[in-house]
Amino acid sequence: MHMMFERKLPSADEIKEQFPLSAELQKAKEIRDKEIGKVFLGESDKFLLVIGPCSADNADSVIDYTLRLRRIQEEVKDKIIIIPRVYTNKPRTTGEGYKGMVHQPDPNEKPDMIKGIMAIRQLHKNVIEQTGFFCADEMLYPDNYGYLSDILSYVAVGARSVENQQHRLVSSGMDIPVGMKNPTSGDYAVMMNSIIAARHSHTFIYNGWEVRTEGNPLSHAILRGSVNKHGQSLPNYHYEDLIRLHDAYCEKNIDNMALIVDANHANSNKKYLEQIRICKEVLHSCRHSADIKKLVKGFMIESYIEDGAQKIEDGVYGKSITDPCIGWYKTEKLILDIADLL
Repeated sequence: MHMMFERKLPSADEIKEQFPLSAELQKAKEIRDKEIGKVFLGESDKFLLVIGPCSADNADSVIDYTLRLRRIQEEVKDKIIIIPRVYTNKPRTTGEGYKGMVHQPDPNEKPDMIKGIMAIRQLHKNVIEQTGFFCADEMLYPDNYGYLSDILSYVAVGARSVENQQHRLVSSGMDIPVGMKNPTSGDYAVMMNSIIAARHSHTFIYNGWEVRTEGNPLSHAILRGSVNKHGQSLPNYHYEDLIRLHDAYCEKNIDNMALIVDANHANSNKKYLEQIRICKEVLHSCRHSADIKKLVKGFMIESYIEDGAQKIEDGVYGKSITDPCIGWYKTEKLILDIADLL
């Protein structure tokens, strides 16, 4: 057998006991989760920004970044709810490269999963304690969700995971919003089926248990663009794309239709500065269609302290080591511009 079992990892309960969330913060999370949930249920007209680094590669710079978001949140709180991206695992198309903090708490050292699990729990907990934000993470590995299940306020299922049965079933057991990205093919049907699956109840095996879920009414679509057979990026944030998604929700008779537009990835052709224009174009579409305005609940934006991206060995503080991000000054202006356009 070529799979070597190195060591048994601590359980989610053991990690939660080691890094607990206080009763006061648990209560604060309940309040914030209800506020966010009302947006997806159509009970609030506030706009969501799921915003932050492509990957949370350094605890100090992530805390620094989220503290900056905290200040700007106070300026726009009447219109916008900010959910920081603290993405601690990074999908890799070829399996090569930095796979996120859960694998490597220090990108310059070899993988250590026990240290990684502790590091991601501690990072999310530190952000909450220092900023009051409850954050978003990507569910790359459904089995790992338990380590963060009590402290996340938003979960995304990526383009390469959205058709996976276990991702869909685990999503059905969450009580927070779960965004289903369209697959890299751009097939809306795959994404819509995933949303429907997550909204239904299921019985299945999870971490050695038979579990039953009640369904998640907060599952929703994320449009992130697609890639054709020639490897070319094709956007799906234009007016016609948004109308098409609205009609797909109607055809499936899905209540509480909701969309988060991912302004980067294939939508921007990874030209990260295009995120600014894309957000403004989508808001323009919202002003011209009541159906689109009802559908679009917010944006997903890749942003960090410094513009662009770098190699791990470059060591520039607050600059992405994975996909390029817009820097802080552009981010601050974009958030204020979005608030003005709402």
